[in-house]
Amino acid sequence: MWPESGQPSGEAIGWTPYLRQGVLSSGPVGGNVTTISRYQWGVLRLARLLALIGLMALAACATPPTDDPDALAAYEEANDPLEPMNRYFFELNYAADELLFKPFAGFYYVALPDFAQDGVRNALRNAQTPVVLANDLFQGEMERAGVTIGRFLVNSTLGVGGLFDIASRMGLEYHDEDFGQTLAVHGADEGPYLMLPLLGPSNPRDLAGRIVDTFLNPITYISVVSNVDNVGLAVGGATLLDTRARNLQTLDQVREGSLDFYATLRSLYRQSRNDEIRNGAVQTEELDVLEDETSTSNTTTPDEISFLRTEPVGSQFTIVEQP
Repeated sequence: MWPESGQPSGEAIGWTPYLRQGVLSSGPVGGNVTTISRYQWGVLRLARLLALIGLMALAACATPPTDDPDALAAYEEANDPLEPMNRYFFELNYAADELLFKPFAGFYYVALPDFAQDGVRNALRNAQTPVVLANDLFQGEMERAGVTIGRFLVNSTLGVGGLFDIASRMGLEYHDEDFGQTLAVHGADEGPYLMLPLLGPSNPRDLAGRIVDTFLNPITYISVVSNVDNVGLAVGGATLLDTRARNLQTLDQVREGSLDFYATLRSLYRQSRNDEIRNGAVQTEELDVLEDETSTSNTTTPDEISFLRTEPVGSQFTIVEQP
């Protein structure tokens, strides 16, 4: 339990007990302390992580080739100046997936029948409606905003809190939006490619969008307002588990068919994001994809690999589900 006052108990010794309980001490034991919420403490930890990543990025920049024009062109096309650091985090993410996420996702996929998995996914999508609606409006997509509102009303009532996707049967198809897409629609450049620890592929524009979406999501504030702990963590964990389970075979196929798994995922991630930003509309000048990097592109579509993007659910960052 979190202390209601900032006064330390007589049993506390030093800073550590208060840091673990959510209290940041401003002086020695017995002095004044300032109480902060679990959410605020999480924000501080996230800021520290981002600062650490920034320092590592300064020391991990790849040197652009100057002697070979073809190599320089490939370097600029990849837009991955932090590749040494990104590959390091990629290996960490891959190890975490093999040791933790993939086994749990496999058990989830086998243990739960399809209709139960669909119910979980529908409920998670319904909970994400405020973020989707806000970004529909930010992008001036009034028709899509109307669809989002209609889906929420139908699925929250007839769909029993979102467990059943009745709205799709009525022609109100699901679509996803986030603030990273909103920034792209208004002309913001994506910036260099990033591979974030546990969060996966991203870029500065999408990273900023994730942070904004966190504050747009009402789930973020449930723990603060109602004093219910770990709501965001539970929703985020369920999203991660469901998404990974639905992409067990897809990710294995991508890995087996790739000469360079890292480069393949980088290219597929960008294809997926560009597809989402254009709302699925085909742009002819972008049909010529990086075939050397994506040897599996003939069998893997951007829709199939949208799990490569991550987004916030509540105060937790999680992988977004495959459509």
